[in-house]
Amino acid sequence: MRILVLGGTGYLGRHVAERLRALPGAQVLAAGRPAGGGLGADLARDRPERLAETLAAAAPDAVVNCAGATGGAPVTLAEVNARGPAALCAALRSAAPTARLVHLGSAAEYGPGTPGVKVTESAPACPVTPYGATKLAGTLAVTSAALDAVVLRIGNPVGPGAPAASLPGRLAALLRPAGRDPDAVVRLGDLSAHRDFVDVRDVARAVERAVTAPAPLPAVLNIGGGTAVPVRELAYGLARHAGFRGRLEESADGSARSARVSWQCSDISAAARALGWRPAHSLDDALAALWAATGERVP
Repeated sequence: MRILVLGGTGYLGRHVAERLRALPGAQVLAAGRPAGGGLGADLARDRPERLAETLAAAAPDAVVNCAGATGGAPVTLAEVNARGPAALCAALRSAAPTARLVHLGSAAEYGPGTPGVKVTESAPACPVTPYGATKLAGTLAVTSAALDAVVLRIGNPVGPGAPAASLPGRLAALLRPAGRDPDAVVRLGDLSAHRDFVDVRDVARAVERAVTAPAPLPAVLNIGGGTAVPVRELAYGLARHAGFRGRLEESADGSARSARVSWQCSDISAAARALGWRPAHSLDDALAALWAATGERVP
């Protein structure tokens, strides 16, 4: 089985590619911006005709799109998260119309949740940030493309390699120099929001199931932990794994997104039915793996 992974050098893409390479008989090909090596493909800028040439050369049985932008100017987000999937679908229809497409979406597409209510795939999508809006546009491009495709709406991934732009990655970077100094102070924003955290390794396993499951699949599947967890719990859990003895100082000022989306939790029962998938790792597992990967774990 030939599997083309777009965005395979990113946070999620690295874990996905590693998981897929372990499949018996799988040949995993990576495609990204030309400077990144492998097959050259820039979803934000390449014309569909150019992407079709890349697809024709790869001749994939499945394509996994892990490419995406989580921050930056709205134009950048639109180019990568909205224009990119649309161009990819056009190229697939031309060069590899029978290939299975697994596209990574985001729970941010749903927007604010109702405390105590898990959101299902049929719930209205009401994103309140440019990121969520552009990810939703990408999802619509995929689900309307008349391809063998599924969108995995990912919750908040946590685990080894978490980027510095994310709270887990940023907090790990702050905890490393603090060490076990009892007088150390790590300052963070408002941690009162609730999020649906999912281990990045469970995300990769869900992608594997989506790649290999028999058709047809539902157009959209939620992939998360299935539980709303206070962000504060994540912060103190990571501090515990770091052996941190100082103080986490929480500011009343948080991110605009946290203020507008104070509670999120996904119903993951559809993924269990369609893929036989459920998360295998707890949030504590994910935090332990994240800290161990920093090379600074304190006994």
